[in-house]
Amino acid sequence: MHQRRSQFSRRRFLGRSVAAATAAWFVPHFIPSARAAGSANERLNLAFIGAGGRGRANLNGLASENVVALCDVDEGKAASAFADYPQVKRYRDFRKMLDEVDGQIDAVVVSTPDHTHAVAAIDAIRRGKHVFCEKPLAHSIGEVRALQKAATEHNIVTQLGNQGHSSDQIRMLCEWIWDGAIGPVHTVHCLRPGSYSRIGQLASLSEEHAVPESLDWDLWLGPAAERPYHPSFQRSWRGWMPFGTGTIGDWVCHVVDPAFWALDLGSPISVVAETDGYDPERHALTFPRGTHVTYEFAAKGDRGPVTLHWYDGTLAPPRLDEYAWREFPDNTCGLLLGTDGAIRHASHGAGGVRIMPEEKMRAYERPRPTLPRVPNQNHYVDWLQAIRNGTQAGSNFDYGGPLTEIALLGVIATRLTGTRLQWDGPAGRFTNSEEANGRIMPQMRAGWSL
Repeated sequence: MHQRRSQFSRRRFLGRSVAAATAAWFVPHFIPSARAAGSANERLNLAFIGAGGRGRANLNGLASENVVALCDVDEGKAASAFADYPQVKRYRDFRKMLDEVDGQIDAVVVSTPDHTHAVAAIDAIRRGKHVFCEKPLAHSIGEVRALQKAATEHNIVTQLGNQGHSSDQIRMLCEWIWDGAIGPVHTVHCLRPGSYSRIGQLASLSEEHAVPESLDWDLWLGPAAERPYHPSFQRSWRGWMPFGTGTIGDWVCHVVDPAFWALDLGSPISVVAETDGYDPERHALTFPRGTHVTYEFAAKGDRGPVTLHWYDGTLAPPRLDEYAWREFPDNTCGLLLGTDGAIRHASHGAGGVRIMPEEKMRAYERPRPTLPRVPNQNHYVDWLQAIRNGTQAGSNFDYGGPLTEIALLGVIATRLTGTRLQWDGPAGRFTNSEEANGRIMPQMRAGWSL
């Protein structure tokens, strides 16, 4: 076993660019903060944009800190959070909130639907506030890159909400890959069953519905094009293209994360989508019932080329019986295929990490851990410690941004089903489709901008 480990692991670990994503633990750099220089036990002052749904979960996860302000465009959905923090200032418009509490807060948590991530996060960043943003980082590639640029310019601490990135298991997977446990990896399969497609609801969009009294519909739309209220837009926003990014946008940052980190994937050079009965014109507002997206990544350093397959909904990967593909909790999983075996993992890379076939797992001598572990595997703690220490969090925007782009490239490929799109990552453009380039940065509604 050890003879096959060669220099693959050590050279990659020391020289690979992904090391920058974990530089927070190795080479601290100063990040100014009103409270970063204070006691490690001093609580940070936080404002929350989005207080229901994921906002509520993030509020619970950051309960150790001082909650200064809560913002939600729907008072009904935020009622529980408002009730638990009766003395905290409440807002509907995050712009007004940030104007009023600017001097009172250290950081902002963004937990809104995808289409408002960028406008909210970049406003906070430009005010010098550290930011925790739910995944995917943004609704378009152009927005992702604008957020990365702003975070760098303002030198703030960021974290994408892909919680599995702080787990011990994802680190173990990386260490095994770098150790050469299954030889050079050439193919990755990632699966998320279930679909957010709303094709069956398209006919109902002509219905008229009154806007609930608790909701400010105009603020909920934010930068998206104006359209009449429909309860499905708000209730099932992930399945509507103007607001969400579908199953692929919701899950890539979890399921692809282990391979993205371990293989230092970066940007693909091509992407093509196969869909189940999807007509980009008739179904333009929503997503397919099933998607298979294929990404090609060029060789990088001492890693060879890699093909990544993403499957969701009704489209599933081929049966790989020798690796017992379907032995996963609820089948949300990933499989990395090497020249000498495979490694499987569960949805967030935070569990089920096994070498296959099983006899290889039993014989494998695990390497000494080389990646620092996050205390209690807590994604929020990772971000809070980075703020206090003047370093960066593990899934900061320079890591989470390119990871999000993989999902967003898949969304664009879905709109041009069957067309193999050539992607120039450094330039941020497609080299063979102006139609696809037109989707890199969609136009925002009047009154909204980055």
